[in-house]
Amino acid sequence: SQQALPYVCLLIAMLFFIYAIIGMQVFGNIKLNDESHINQHNNFKTFFSALMLLFRSATGESWQEIMLSCLGGQECEPDPSISPLTVSPDHEGGCGTDFAYCYFVSFIFFSSFLMLNLFVAVIMDNFEYLTRDSSILGPHHLDEFVRIWGEYDRAACGRIHYTAMYEMLTHMSPPLGLGKKCPAKIAYKRLVLMNMPVDEDMTVHFTSTLMSLIRTALEIKIARGGEDRIALDTELQKEISVIWPYLPQKTLDLLVPINKGLAPVKEATGSVTQG
Repeated sequence: SQQALPYVCLLIAMLFFIYAIIGMQVFGNIKLNDESHINQHNNFKTFFSALMLLFRSATGESWQEIMLSCLGGQECEPDPSISPLTVSPDHEGGCGTDFAYCYFVSFIFFSSFLMLNLFVAVIMDNFEYLTRDSSILGPHHLDEFVRIWGEYDRAACGRIHYTAMYEMLTHMSPPLGLGKKCPAKIAYKRLVLMNMPVDEDMTVHFTSTLMSLIRTALEIKIARGGEDRIALDTELQKEISVIWPYLPQKTLDLLVPINKGLAPVKEATGSVTQG
C-alpha cells in the first residue's frame, strides 16, 4: 500500500489547501466572537488557522455550528485602511454569506465520505489479495494462461525461456498467477515450490508450468520442510494414472516431472529472483 497511499495523502492535502484558501477569501473578514464558533481558536484569519478549522470540521466536531456562524449578517472586522466612521462597501449588510452551506457540506462530503474512504479502500484492496480464496480455480483461468503464455511464446513451440517466468506470472491474476500486487518475497517462494524442470536450452514447458501452477495454487502434494518431494510426485503420478489409465508416460512426465532438472532448478530460481 505504500506505493499508492502517498498519492491519496497528496489528494487530501490538495483538498484542504483549496478549501483553506477559499475560506480565507470568503469568511476571513468575520469578526471574532467568543460567544460564537468563529473565535480566536476557530477562524479563517490565517492559512494555518483555516487548516486547523477544516481539520476540526473533517472530524465532525460541531462543523454545522461553524457553518451557521459563517452565514450572512455576521459582524465584520474593521478594515484598518478605512476610517472607522466609514462603512466599507464590501461590508454593507454584514459579513458572511449563505455560500457557507455549499462550502461546508461539500467539504464534509469530500473529506469524510470520499477521501477517507478512498484511503481505506487502497489498504483493503491489498488485503483482498492476501485474503483471497485460492480454491476458486476455474476453466477461465486456463484461457488467461494460454493467452498470456502466447505473448511470450510467439513461435507457439510450447516453451519459453525460464527468465520470462516471473514476468509472465505477474501478468496473470491470482490464484493461478501471481498478480501485479504480489510481494516479491511471496513470488519467490511460489517459484521455489513450483520446482520447475529446466531443459538444456534453458526453457520450461507449457504443460509442466500449468500443472505446477495448479499444484501450488491448490497445494496438491507440495513438499514442505523435510518431506520427500520425489515420493509425493510419484504418488501424484499414480493417482493421475488411475483417473486416466491410458495416459502416455511421456505426457505423465510432463505433468508431474520426477527428479528432473533439480540441480538447474536452483540455478534458474536464483537467476529469476535476481532478475
